[in-house]
Amino acid sequence: MFLPYLLAYGRTPWPFVSQLGNYLGALVNWVKLQNSSQTSEGDAAQEADELLFSIVGWHALTLPQNPAQLAEARMDMLAVLLAIGLDPKKSVIFFQEDNPNHTELAWILSCITPVGKLRRMTTWKARLATARNHPEEQQVQDALKDANSEVDETGLNAGLFTYPVLQAADILVYRATHVPVGDDQTQHLELCRDLADQFNRTYKSKYRMFPLPVQLNTPSSRILSLRSPTSKMSKSSPDAQSRILLTDSTAVIASKIKSAVTDSIQGITWDPVGRPGTANLLSILAACNGDESVKETASRYQGKNHGALKRDVTEAVEEMLKGPRREFERLKGDREYLRNIAREGAEKARVKSEVTMKEVRGRIGLA
Repeated sequence: MFLPYLLAYGRTPWPFVSQLGNYLGALVNWVKLQNSSQTSEGDAAQEADELLFSIVGWHALTLPQNPAQLAEARMDMLAVLLAIGLDPKKSVIFFQEDNPNHTELAWILSCITPVGKLRRMTTWKARLATARNHPEEQQVQDALKDANSEVDETGLNAGLFTYPVLQAADILVYRATHVPVGDDQTQHLELCRDLADQFNRTYKSKYRMFPLPVQLNTPSSRILSLRSPTSKMSKSSPDAQSRILLTDSTAVIASKIKSAVTDSIQGITWDPVGRPGTANLLSILAACNGDESVKETASRYQGKNHGALKRDVTEAVEEMLKGPRREFERLKGDREYLRNIAREGAEKARVKSEVTMKEVRGRIGLA
């Protein structure tokens, strides 16, 4: 029987910290999972043995990076995770690159991964488009919808092509049983399960080496781009006005929301298809308030205009982010504390993963 390890998928350190979509869509739920100490599979709840959160620097290298900016970004990302409420006394928080067991297992898994499976992965195609600074164009949307779509592979490197295998290793090296990921990562989790099953069948023993991890569904808000409200809010978009960063000042937040794309229709109604920009602002407001549904929020604005809605969204976002922003600035100035947290987390991660790797090496004949 596998212990119910829960691995929260890692965050990639970009040259700027997390944006509102990440915060409301993932980070808030990570804190809730940590503090609830419960995971669920279907309707059955079970005690969580451990939660692990990683900052995935090796994944960042699949796209061009400025080394100095990357070094700064990884520490900033750690500060963000702590600022929003993750507690190193309750969870294991670490840099992926501080645990070489991830890459060792990734290589072993790559040796049993069919190239055809990787070629059908949609997200490397989207990331390749992102690298060309076209993250919101139809090319990305088509890639995400069609596993067999053809894309221009100019600039594709082996790391980007095979990074889904490293993602699988990130999970399996801890024998994680639950992974809280969004629908955009479902294909990656399916590959992870396939590779776990392939390893179990290839290197048989009295019991399975790896569990088949399941997706942990948690309520989350899908926050869209302020400038292109049919696409997700993205930290990699070339348009800085399209996203709200956790570190944005009150004035910057107000400016970005004021310039958010809406429509010319009078009144405020909930219509995600016909009025995506307006619906996005309502989603943000409902998520910030947290005590009512988006439809209930919309009903309160039936007789109001976009100006009133944008003003209230600005106030709600500022109120929600001011605490984490203040804590982030404090933590950012204490690099020694951050390094100690990362060092302690990496040691815990290495100890847990080494148990897995010792057995893996034995099963494949390298021990």
